[in-house]
Parts: sequence; structure tokens; C-alpha cells
Amino acid sequence: MKYLTTLILASGLAAGNALAADEDIEHSSNVMVSAEVGAITTSGNTAGTSVTGRFEVLQDLPLWSNEYTGNGYFKEDRTRVNGEETSQRSAQRYQLGAKAGYKLLEENATLFVLANHSEDKFGAYTRSSSLGVGHGFRWYQSSNKTLDMEAGPGYFSATRANGEKENGLVLRGRAAFRWKLSDNAAFAQMLTVERASWNTHSTSETSLSTRINGSMQMKAAFSAINDSSVPADKTNTDTQTSVTLVYSF
Repeated sequence: MKYLTTLILASGLAAGNALAADEDIEHSSNVMVSAEVGAITTSGNTAGTSVTGRFEVLQDLPLWSNEYTGNGYFKEDRTRVNGEETSQRSAQRYQLGAKAGYKLLEENATLFVLANHSEDKFGAYTRSSSLGVGHGFRWYQSSNKTLDMEAGPGYFSATRANGEKENGLVLRGRAAFRWKLSDNAAFAQMLTVERASWNTHSTSETSLSTRINGSMQMKAAFSAINDSSVPADKTNTDTQTSVTLVYSF
């Protein structure tokens, strides 16, 4: 509960800043919401179900740009032995995040505060939370490409799969590259790195989206989570390949 409280406080900070801006500036906020989901069900000799999903809320105010994100993935395998069917969960993870960015005079530049919490039942880290501050800016922009960067310090707290706890200061960096291939297709590459004295935690997603209609897209993505230091019985990298439907409004 204390980890979720951190996210709620961060969200409350963003909301409070938005209300303060309302007192001085009359405006209408722009909010964009997107949700995506994908599922695979197999039967026969190999039976099971896997589901992946994500949501993102982007709020654009005159002085603030706020983000609220969440994603989850689970997989359950079913086997039949001597006529009896048994099921076993083989993947279960989720992540929640919130970020409030104060807009600077330079276009697409912000000072931000963020909070993230994730749980992964079968991962190298079963639970992790982080708080951070930093500076975000647009490093490159053309007619159809953008590259946004973020950097700043933070605090990281986590529990390893073997029960060991780790916490301390980290340096965080993020890069987001977007390429509009056509009116109906877009490529994106996201990379986040959190470096501490005991571990370097990295997450990456490469995706290609194709628009079906005004509010629906199909997205193919490859994502990876890497930790440089893991328990002996865990691998350093978890990967996921997915095809999802994305609905935006």
C-alpha cells in the first residue's frame, strides 16, 4: 500500500498544480487517453492464456504536462496428466507510474517529478519503486521525427527474488524516438536506464503502429527488461513480443 501511496501523492501534486494554474489562467485542458490490449489462447497439446495491456493518460495544461501510465502482463499454462487438468501461472507483472512536468520557456522543455512502482512475481526483482526529478527536453525535431531526452537523479527501492532488499540513489536517463512513417503508420523506440552502484536497470520498447480508423490502431512491439545484477537462478533479460489493439480518445 505504501508504494501505491507514493503514486497517489505524485498524482495529487500534479492535480494541485493544475488547480493553482486555473486560478490565474482561464483555459481548457487537453487530455488524451489511450488503452491497449492483446491476448493469446492456445488449446490442444499446449494449452494456456496470456494477456497484456496498457493505459496512458496525457494531460496538457498551460503550465504543466502530466502523464499517468500503467501496464500489466500475465501468462497461465494448463497441462493434462492422467486425465486431470492443472494450471500454473508462469508470468505476472504490472507497473504504475505518474509524472508531473512544469513547462519551461523553451518549447518542449520541462522540469519534472515522477514516481514508479512495479511488481513482477517471477522477475529478478519481485518489487521495485522509484522517485525521481529531472530535466526533459527535445534534442531533435524534423518534419516527421522527434527525439526527446530526460535526465536526473532519483531514489530506488527494491526487493530481489531471493528476498534481499536494495535501496539508494540512482541516475536516471530516458530517450524517446518517434518517426511518423506516413499518415497511417508510426515507429517508436523508448529506452530508460536507471544506474546505481549495485545494479543498472534498463527497459526498452520498439514498436510499429498502423492506424485502422480515427481512434483505433494495431501495434506490434518488442520490449525488454534488463538488470545487470540478478540472483543466480535468474536471467538478466526478460523479453516480450506482442501485437495489440490500441484505442485512443
